[in-house]
Amino acid sequence: MEILGKDAMKTIKRALMGVLACSGLLGAHAALAVGDSPGGPAVNEINLQPPVTKIAEELYHLHTMMLILCTVIFVGVFGVMFYSMFAHRKSKGHKAANFHESTTVEIIWTIVPFIIVVLMALPATKTVVAMKDTSNADLTVKVTGYQWKWGYDYVKGPGEGISFLSTLTTPRSEVNGQQPITDTYLQEVDNPLVVPVGKKVRIITTAADVVHSWYVPAFGVKQDAIPGFVRDTWFKAEKVGTYRGFCTELCGKEHAYMPVVVTVVSDDDYAKWVDEQKKKMAAGADDPNKTYTLAELTQRGEQVYKANCAVCHQPSGKGAGAFPALDGSKVANGPLAGHVSIVLKGKNAMPSWAPTLNDVEIASVITYERNAWGNHTGDMLQPKQVADARNGKLPEGGDHLSGGAAPASGAQASSAPTAFNASPAHSNKPEAVAGAAAKDAAQAHAAPAA
Repeated sequence: MEILGKDAMKTIKRALMGVLACSGLLGAHAALAVGDSPGGPAVNEINLQPPVTKIAEELYHLHTMMLILCTVIFVGVFGVMFYSMFAHRKSKGHKAANFHESTTVEIIWTIVPFIIVVLMALPATKTVVAMKDTSNADLTVKVTGYQWKWGYDYVKGPGEGISFLSTLTTPRSEVNGQQPITDTYLQEVDNPLVVPVGKKVRIITTAADVVHSWYVPAFGVKQDAIPGFVRDTWFKAEKVGTYRGFCTELCGKEHAYMPVVVTVVSDDDYAKWVDEQKKKMAAGADDPNKTYTLAELTQRGEQVYKANCAVCHQPSGKGAGAFPALDGSKVANGPLAGHVSIVLKGKNAMPSWAPTLNDVEIASVITYERNAWGNHTGDMLQPKQVADARNGKLPEGGDHLSGGAAPASGAQASSAPTAFNASPAHSNKPEAVAGAAAKDAAQAHAAPAA
């Protein structure tokens, strides 16, 4: 062990914890609990995470009861078996009995397991029924799974209308072993889900691409998010604190980098948070019909890049591992049409950003990437051109659409039709979460203003 060194052992330990978490074992089957308790991170606990909801507490007691029951059965059955083998062995002169049937024994081994199953099923059924009772919720949040982040839309109750993405913030330098990892390695995000303590929160889950699963062990909540379907669950946290979970459905290459973080706060703090979020959304509202200047696009694009792209391509644009550098890249300095196509459609490890970012954000981040670091193309991309690209009309290839200096109003460039089937622009109406509109609602999500 000492040969590997402390950092290597810590990395191996965290990797094992990540595997357990992503497989659904962590915090669900007497494994290492890594969620935060109200007092801080729980370390090396050999049990379920401390419950902070009634459902989680019932699950904890069910787990304990089942474990005791199974242990008693194990000890009883194997105790009788080993005693019989030892006390009636041939070396002591015992001879095997010769009998064919015993009605009494058959009745016993039928009735006893039946009683055991009933004892297990009654409390388990009661808990399962309670887990599915989402009525009379104080707050409803739509949770959308993306590759590889979570989208949160507050659709009912205090905070209605708030919408944002929650993305991993663990630096790639830690993932790649270039820096020591922290206690919250792969469990930290830029925008956690914030809910008030003591309130019933209904969670509606869906997905924009593949199957995901929203899981918070301390809440006793694990609900699949399936494209085109709407499913729900609920929780009522009874303690203020930060609680962490994971996506527990194998959702693709970056599956291990999709944590769930929920911050439970007091009613007063929640009211303050709602007010701050609404002011931030109002101040950063994007106008898709406006013609932006180069300065406006690069400033907005830097915010979008830091919130969504920097974790892979690095803040410096130098890239890391499987993620190529954008500084000096052929994409960021080549034809604009190719750059737009990759952002909208995705390529290799990079997902499609079409369902995640709105037209202003895509126009801004592409403009920023083409004019940041060592890139000085002078290109500008307007939201209208992104909307055209979604409908199959990519910008012309190598032209500088608005020139290098860019007038204050920003000139609009022409678009040429190309063979490109992109997803159409979607609205972000939270009520479109049921029925036939469920699939579109999964994609109807705009990133928050930074």
